[in-house]
Amino acid sequence: MPEYTRIAMRLFSSVTDVIAPYFSGLVLDLKKARMKFSVQEYLSRGIFLCLLVFAFEFPIFSVIFGILLKNFLFGFVTSFTISSFLTVFFFLFYINYPKLVNRDKSKQIDNSLPFASLHLSTIASSKLPLHKILEIFSRFTAYGELTDEISRMESDISMFGVDVNTALERGIERTPSKNFKELIWGILSTNRAGGDLGVYLKEKSKTFITEYRRKLYEFSHQLTIFIEIYLTAIVLGAVFFVILTSIMSALGGVASNILLLQFFLIFVFLPLISVVFIFLIRSATPGGE
Repeated sequence: MPEYTRIAMRLFSSVTDVIAPYFSGLVLDLKKARMKFSVQEYLSRGIFLCLLVFAFEFPIFSVIFGILLKNFLFGFVTSFTISSFLTVFFFLFYINYPKLVNRDKSKQIDNSLPFASLHLSTIASSKLPLHKILEIFSRFTAYGELTDEISRMESDISMFGVDVNTALERGIERTPSKNFKELIWGILSTNRAGGDLGVYLKEKSKTFITEYRRKLYEFSHQLTIFIEIYLTAIVLGAVFFVILTSIMSALGGVASNILLLQFFLIFVFLPLISVVFIFLIRSATPGGE
């Protein structure tokens, strides 16, 4: 256990023992996010970190608001209020951080799933036992998080002697992806019923590929809209604004303010808007690229 965690547990373990039942969902979130903390440890670290943040920001805000408002008592109250609000916000973000990690992992798994399921169906068509299929697939690192999920199931079988069905059940509990969970449930049911796993995976891969094509089709339309908005509203709007303000500065004689405004538009506003559009396009792209 790191020293920071030991200090936090020593200070706040009695508090976290009381509030831990109110964060029952945090146990599963930490497990899926592969954060090796108990709920008490994670909450203790969060409370300790929030107090450190409050102790750091409160004196700084007190000085800043005291100088700006020219009233140190009012600045003290204002800084205490803002610091408390920011600390609570930080704690809420800290508590929900495992959910954000799981959401990112789920997206990565879902992006890889159409091609990984096709790969799995190809291996399964050789009629190998299920544990051998998992072992072979776990050697392919190209699928990122999905390969890690399969590798953990394979490790349960090879290192801990767990039977393949129990390993799949554990994998279902750990994975943050609903689509991958559905796939593993299907593999588990087919294996228990003695069905043809290759046929199941082949049909399932067709479903995932069809869904992936639909996402690509929707993304092509979204990309067209993004491009039209960017070109018409942002680029042409900026050009029109520069031309209009140049004419106004020539007529009104306030060139210094107009130049500052144009500088801000060209070198600050447009790059920021471009970054936002790039982020939106990347987040909407199937595959996340």
